[in-house]
Amino acid sequence: MTRFPPPLKILFQDNHLIAVYKPPGLATQADTQGGPSLLDQTKQWIKTEQGKPGNVFLGLVHRLDKPVAGVVLFAKTSKAASRLSKQFRERTTHKMYRAVTQGTPVQANGDLVHYLRKENSLKATVFPRPTPDTKKAVLSYTLTEKLLKASILEVTLETGRFHQIRAQLAFMGNPILGDIKYGAASPLPGRQIALYARKLVVRHPISGEEIAIESPPPPGWPFTE
Repeated sequence: MTRFPPPLKILFQDNHLIAVYKPPGLATQADTQGGPSLLDQTKQWIKTEQGKPGNVFLGLVHRLDKPVAGVVLFAKTSKAASRLSKQFRERTTHKMYRAVTQGTPVQANGDLVHYLRKENSLKATVFPRPTPDTKKAVLSYTLTEKLLKASILEVTLETGRFHQIRAQLAFMGNPILGDIKYGAASPLPGRQIALYARKLVVRHPISGEEIAIESPPPPGWPFTE
């Protein structure tokens, strides 16, 4: 049976940008094997809803892991794409996430600094000190709510490494609910994980104005019932 992605949920748009909600389980961009993706779905929405003839340009400037939900921002023009890509590259954007983890962190808030290596198995290995082929990974977290056997954390990324939040929280001893790749006890429905991109703050690539785009939590949040 063919599984169609849910209708597109627009979080922000103007002539230069469009931000949409990415549901868990949908790829940001199609891989070599094809399949549905948020990028293609958004292109089709623009073509249909806004009557764009021919090929629709849509610049991919960042992405979320397939099991992760939340806000994804695309550029509608090449100039906007170039300027936004520069912001992400120079780390002048602000990316805030919410995660539900197993157990409770020893400290209610803190900064995590590790060194990550992306393996051929598509998993990140975490090292406490620099090691060959690793990249520095930095994030900060704050405990916002303590649940019975889990915790809700607000996470702010300083770097954007492969599986960074997932790997660093697991290394701390608090894997994200449902993330069996990084040590969670059991999966969640649809192979999603309890992590979503809650807020993205960027400078508008044309006006220079700061814009903050927020995403609702995924259905079922916080998955502890």
